Amino acid sequence: MQSVRNDIHTSSIPALCQSCESRHQGICAALNAQQLSALSKHTRRVHHHAGDQLLADAEPITSYGNVLHGVVKLSKILEDGRQQVVGLQFAPDLLGRLFANESRVTAEAASDVDICMIPKLALEALVRQNPELEHRVMLQTLRELDEARDWMVTLGRKTAAEKVASFLYLIASHIDPGGEVTTFDLPLSRADIGDFLGLTIETVSRQMSKLKADNVIEIENYRHVLVPDLARLRVRCG
Repeated sequence: MQSVRNDIHTSSIPALCQSCESRHQGICAALNAQQLSALSKHTRRVHHHAGDQLLADAEPITSYGNVLHGVVKLSKILEDGRQQVVGLQFAPDLLGRLFANESRVTAEAASDVDICMIPKLALEALVRQNPELEHRVMLQTLRELDEARDWMVTLGRKTAAEKVASFLYLIASHIDPGGEVTTFDLPLSRADIGDFLGLTIETVSRQMSKLKADNVIEIENYRHVLVPDLARLRVRCG
């Protein structure tokens, strides 16, 4: 009987949501089948290639994006063109500042990304009606605040070696949480990594080479990274 009830419950969930890897994570985990079905009538899944701009600074917000796959780069650009990378988003993060009228950052696809786009009014109405959804959005916001504070320590107090190790650990721990052996493609260029860490390109490359020489990481084809022991990498973060 339990199996029958589960089949009925599952069958009422939209097919697109059933095949979504992020359905049981992030904001969608707070929604029941009926809410998912209602919301899916307004959503659309889009694919962006690395380098595509997703949102511009000061651009009016008309929709939010649930990151399904890939990495999104958040940055601030000064009037003279200088750029500062201020954050990265991974699945199942919510792209866009809830209840804000305009964006405060520029969002760009750091790698190929898949995003489920949700109209602003539809999601905000659902948040007002669903305390659990509101709670999940709040938890994500607080997590991002904690990560921003941790990154302030990284930028302000850590050595160049510790900064590069911390960056790699950030990627590895989000790509494969709890994993011991992790592989990933670097979502940022050496120049962007330098912007993110406040280091020169040469320093970034030198510190990565040192981590490779010490067998903390392996690098193939310049961008593919293998971390054989995440605990060893974490120690190098300081």
